[in-house]
Amino acid sequence: MDAKQASADFWDEPQKAQELVKEYNSLKRLNDDYYSLSGRLEDLLGNVEQLNKDYDPEMHELLELEYQDLDSLFNKFEMEVLLSNKYDHANAYLEIHPGAGGTEAQDWAQMLFRMYQRYCEKQGYSFAVQEYEEAIDAGIKSCMVLIKGDLAYGYLKGESGVHRLVRISPFDSNSRRHTSFAAVEITPELPSDVDIQIDEKDLEIDTMRSSGAGGQHINKTDSAVRIKHIPTNIIVFCQSERSQLQNKERCMELLKAKLYKRKLEEQEAEKRALKGEQKKIEWGSQIRSYVFCPYTLVKDHRSNYEEGNVDKVMDGELDGFLFSYLKTNI
Repeated sequence: MDAKQASADFWDEPQKAQELVKEYNSLKRLNDDYYSLSGRLEDLLGNVEQLNKDYDPEMHELLELEYQDLDSLFNKFEMEVLLSNKYDHANAYLEIHPGAGGTEAQDWAQMLFRMYQRYCEKQGYSFAVQEYEEAIDAGIKSCMVLIKGDLAYGYLKGESGVHRLVRISPFDSNSRRHTSFAAVEITPELPSDVDIQIDEKDLEIDTMRSSGAGGQHINKTDSAVRIKHIPTNIIVFCQSERSQLQNKERCMELLKAKLYKRKLEEQEAEKRALKGEQKKIEWGSQIRSYVFCPYTLVKDHRSNYEEGNVDKVMDGELDGFLFSYLKTNI
């Protein structure tokens, strides 16, 4: 790779070169992690052998902590090795849309927005808001974020689906329990060499002023762009860039990614049909439930992974859910 980077024409195509460097750095990190884990495991086994010969309760406690730390690191390393699908290393677009239920559902969408924002902070991923429309009373009507970081799509792809909230609504004067829904969609940001053909005649393009009280979340611009792909009814919107042209380019990138993802999902559906598998895709088929009352529990309905500490999950501690889903589906 060093020789390639040193070649005179390596940076002639900057975007492609950056993608190669990103892939190389990811593989190098995996290699370094492997040798680091191997060395620490060897040290741990040596210390355990010594402990068996000469028991020391303080040393036992230290080795238990080291084992737990290694176990956590190994789980993460295992996931990174297993995430080998074509676009697992890609950046990811995150979209959140509240379901029926008015203010309660809009507030739930905003809670999910914060949850993913906190997760990205913990992972060291950038969280670039592309569209953020606040609701009038509380919460958000919709949002779209570009999450940048190695394996962002690979880790988060299982988050696509309906998320269900059960709680005592702060917007209900009678303090009744409410059930709310919000839909999350994760789409990979495609590399520059992916060729998705789109006929201009199939597009309905509108330009407008930026809408909503995005506040600190978006760059104010008078050049927001909305594109509808008529054959599939897919709609994309961007208002984060400073020019109409940039917003249109970002919309086209997202549209291509959505069309590509749709194609992959159709192929997967065909495979499941051949295998005789039936999977309902409907609003009531939530992938995860977050229960705040009468007890506290977050449960993923695909892997059956559970966490009783709801506050911890809402603060971005998602690794248990992400890993259990990926292990179930890889």
